[in-house]
Amino acid sequence: MADYRIDIMTLFPDSVERVLGESIIGRAAKKGILEIHAVQIRDFTDNKQFQVDDYPYGGGWGCVLMAQPLKACLDHIVAQAPHRRRRVIYLSPQGRPYTQTEARRLREDYDHLVLVCGHYEGIDERFIEECVDEELSLGDFVLTGGEIAAMAVADSVCRMVPGVLADEECFTGESHWDGTLEYPQYTRPEVWEGRAVPEVLLAGNHENVRLWRRKKSLERTLDKRPDMFERLALTSKEDRKILAEIMAERAPKARSFDCRRATAADLEDVLAVIAETRAFLAAQGLDQWQTGYPDRETLERDVDCGFGWVFEEDGKLVSYLAIVPEEDPGYAEIDGAWKTEGPYGAVHRVAVSASCRGSGVARQMFSLAEDLCLGWGRGSLRIDTHPGNVPMQRLLQKCGFEQCGVIHIVGGPEDGQARLAFEKVLL
Repeated sequence: MADYRIDIMTLFPDSVERVLGESIIGRAAKKGILEIHAVQIRDFTDNKQFQVDDYPYGGGWGCVLMAQPLKACLDHIVAQAPHRRRRVIYLSPQGRPYTQTEARRLREDYDHLVLVCGHYEGIDERFIEECVDEELSLGDFVLTGGEIAAMAVADSVCRMVPGVLADEECFTGESHWDGTLEYPQYTRPEVWEGRAVPEVLLAGNHENVRLWRRKKSLERTLDKRPDMFERLALTSKEDRKILAEIMAERAPKARSFDCRRATAADLEDVLAVIAETRAFLAAQGLDQWQTGYPDRETLERDVDCGFGWVFEEDGKLVSYLAIVPEEDPGYAEIDGAWKTEGPYGAVHRVAVSASCRGSGVARQMFSLAEDLCLGWGRGSLRIDTHPGNVPMQRLLQKCGFEQCGVIHIVGGPEDGQARLAFEKVLL
């Protein structure tokens, strides 16, 4: 008696036999490791015209497979293999999704599967209730019959039967076995269409190959099947180390910025960055900076007083801010309370080019402001922003600022406008 038996109840046994009788599964069956039988349902009908289907009660399109020939076919199969651990499965789009875990369960818990292939509009519900142990589905789609699904189940289960494949690693290292996808595979030639085989696979170090394959397996699962990756329980130190390496490689690379005091020669570039920031604010529906502020005259005054600072990336000016060691008239009165009462520094006119938003340059700008204020002996740093400027408010909170209340701008085209006031204590 073969180690494993599968009977497929079908109206098209020739098609099933042609597919499963070939290749690895077919060779295993010829060796006696497996038994696979495609059983013609029509042979068991008690209808003289060999009819196996009829119109559904209640009306509707198509026909339904009758319970009688199905039950007679199943009884014949059971009589042929009476002492096996059997599972009767109906391949149906209403069944539980079929996965590698299901395949392993069917291989380990049973040594005889009876796969029922529906056709037309399905099979009589009473046969399902009386004879079927479970329903399985290949996915959320409908086929014209259950044969393709039955052959997929048969193939996926049989390949795990000892002796079918050359070695157990032939299936334990493949996709889905441990909840991950398989690593990429390569063969000769070493270079094809300009694409080379990864060097690690050619060096002959088996341990390095093993680690590379595990890493690629985790990467592929993360990229192609994030739903599977979320369910992974990486308990080994090795897997956690590999995952940390993957995440470190994928982390955004820190961008490098140089800062210096602004000069008169920078004014055109600074105005361009401010124009980009003005457009960004307008796109959010904010009226901040929409009245011409900050203008050239304001920037010239910053430069003359030494308050203006610029940041550059690869020699290109990408951001600007004014760091002022003097008290701001608009901060004298606040609807709320400042955190400190002593001397403070203030940040104004923060502008970042569109190409550098989210790059981390803004945090570096505030870090510079803190360092300068500490050097000036100022105990805190203050700033205000538009009530609707949520990105700036989030940035300030991330940089350690706390909202203290509401102030009103004094002077200039935005005179009297309300702003949220923030402060960070430095000393």
